[in-house]
Amino acid sequence: MKKYMEVIARIKQDMEGGVLQRGDQLPSIRSLSLELNCSLNTVIKAYQQLELEHLVYTVPRSGYFVVDHERSNKVEPGEGNVIDFASAGPDPEAMPYRDFQHSMNQAIERYRQDLFTYSEIQGLYSLRVQLARQLRDVQVFTVPEHIFVVTGSQQALHLLISLPFPNGKSNIAVEQPTHSSMLASIRQQGVHAYGVDITLDGVNLEQLERLFQTGDIKLFYTVSRFHNPTGYSYTNEQKKKIVELAQKYDVYIIEDDYLGDLDHNNKQDPMFAYDPSGRVIYTKSFSKVMLPGLRLGLAVIPPELHESFLHAKYAADVHTPVLMQGALEIYLENGMFETHLYKMRTIYRSKAEKLKEACKRYLPAGTVYSEPRSGFYAILELPSPLTGEQLRNHLGRRGVLLTEASNMYLPQFQKDNVIRLSVSQAAEEKIDRGIMLIAEGIKELLVSSRKCIQFI
Repeated sequence: MKKYMEVIARIKQDMEGGVLQRGDQLPSIRSLSLELNCSLNTVIKAYQQLELEHLVYTVPRSGYFVVDHERSNKVEPGEGNVIDFASAGPDPEAMPYRDFQHSMNQAIERYRQDLFTYSEIQGLYSLRVQLARQLRDVQVFTVPEHIFVVTGSQQALHLLISLPFPNGKSNIAVEQPTHSSMLASIRQQGVHAYGVDITLDGVNLEQLERLFQTGDIKLFYTVSRFHNPTGYSYTNEQKKKIVELAQKYDVYIIEDDYLGDLDHNNKQDPMFAYDPSGRVIYTKSFSKVMLPGLRLGLAVIPPELHESFLHAKYAADVHTPVLMQGALEIYLENGMFETHLYKMRTIYRSKAEKLKEACKRYLPAGTVYSEPRSGFYAILELPSPLTGEQLRNHLGRRGVLLTEASNMYLPQFQKDNVIRLSVSQAAEEKIDRGIMLIAEGIKELLVSSRKCIQFI
């Protein structure tokens, strides 16, 4: 064992034994190096590794202190055997905790005066400048004056649903299935929504055109890349066609591109790139690619909606927290975001390939599945007469966690045989075994259902 690992083991042992408790200061680097007969660099390396594991934290010019080690070290019984296809947050092992901590510390210094006053409703102008620069990388060309910083992209969606639009229309069109939180906002605000089918080949364009023509559609909500829950991404040709239909029938589009940063194909454009008129409202979030608790997003709002959106934002929360905005600004301007994105794209692309290969290898006939490219989402449509609830309960006892997609449908589109797979938090080495267990579970339930039919 390397010497610095012995130092780590010693500190962890003291934590577990109660010698070091929450908030206690660790021995000084010099004193521990003398006690353990090792170099100063060895102790420094050990303490830095403990900090990366979030077991200790450093206070400049004071030393290292213990975090809540009971929470940090606790492992639930059987946790190591769980295969999590249910959680949809970003991979916790790839989160930029340390870099963002530095950004937070700098933001406190840079914006210390602003923390005691109300800020700009639209968001810090300096952050919007950085966001406009970053958006160019995903082919969204706009100016800071059109960017609104929001408390997660969901806030922008929730506000836009209820706003009056220049076209004077009142109904909403959404893909089916679609994000459950979008449907929750629609229900909560009592807005009438029409659904349009999205299949493994994309949205039904004929159905969409009929809705635009006859449904009094104010806006169409779409996730154009790495759709939730199907994992589908529109082609550039499909995006152009949808924008043309929106222009023809005077419909606005909300393009939710919250996973667009994960797209490794730089030839794929957002719908926003095909609409110079401002008919496409572009939204994105930093929750799925960075830290879910950050709750920061943006919306590119056309000038004719600026005033009404600003009033709605003010009524919702006055302004998005300044400290979070400042930290994101520093994170972007120092190039940390681009470095992090490269890492995330690599991780999720690898996971997506693992999932695709495992589905082809194991899933039985009659099971329909999508092929994701982001590493986040895919769907399974189970063969009749199985339901998602049956499979979820059946495999939950084996440590395979699944999510039904039934809450992602409008009532008239309801399906109970669809499972959403998310591999964002599933360990890559467990994906193959997880799909194999799902395939076995499907076969077992089919056999059981046939026996019941024969018995009847």
